Amino acid sequence: MKMVRFMEENVRRFDGKVAEYARYRERYAPDILLPLLRDWCGLTPEWKVADIGAGTGLLSDIFVANGNRVLAVEPNVEMREMFARLHEESSLIEIIDGTAENTSLEDGSVEMVTAGRAMHWFDTERAMEEFRRILKPGGWIAIIAFGRAQAGREENEAFEELLRERATDNADSHAGYGVYRRMEEYLASDFLRKEIAGTMSLDWDELYGMTMSLSHAPRMEDPRYPPFERALREYFERYAEEGRVTLATRYWINLGRFAAS
Repeated sequence: MKMVRFMEENVRRFDGKVAEYARYRERYAPDILLPLLRDWCGLTPEWKVADIGAGTGLLSDIFVANGNRVLAVEPNVEMREMFARLHEESSLIEIIDGTAENTSLEDGSVEMVTAGRAMHWFDTERAMEEFRRILKPGGWIAIIAFGRAQAGREENEAFEELLRERATDNADSHAGYGVYRRMEEYLASDFLRKEIAGTMSLDWDELYGMTMSLSHAPRMEDPRYPPFERALREYFERYAEEGRVTLATRYWINLGRFAAS
């Protein structure tokens, strides 16, 4: 029962934050990811892809750009509704109410399972069992996270400190990200890992929107919001050059297959 409540809380974490999430979250780049996936695992447009924890479609868009049919599995109703509005003209996407642990997809129905920066919200063991069930024999799993790095620039370290001091759970905002470094434990066959460093430049509106899209940023009705907003503005004024703050970013790309059973 405790685990059920925890998972339900995770599903609701982004309630009221979906508009900011869809507009301001870091976007995946097709020109970076698609050549890698085509080279590493032979991705073709004929593959059916299950995008788990699909959110508003940021990672799904990569596969749509490749011509893939995408089964976008997302448990949060606000996320699904926004996904549908943003992709209402796409014939390649099917949006499904489901979780990583119970997708409702058919056995052996997809060539690839993918998850973006959502893997740390899953029950990893149960999710991997479900991924194995829905994959065709020899199918691939791609776990791809992209966003600001925890370190690499003073601006990143100061931003993480702000979140530790002011966020609703007063926790390390990257605390759950260790799961991305453990993927080789699960994907024992043909495993590949790559990290790609970069930067992003944000004006005040973009920094504010990205920050407010985070699950642990206090909502405006929260009494912790006013000091949080002041601290964020002070951060921006300290680090902005010509009206923009530069943050280090990083891709964490993990690709592989289950060992033959």
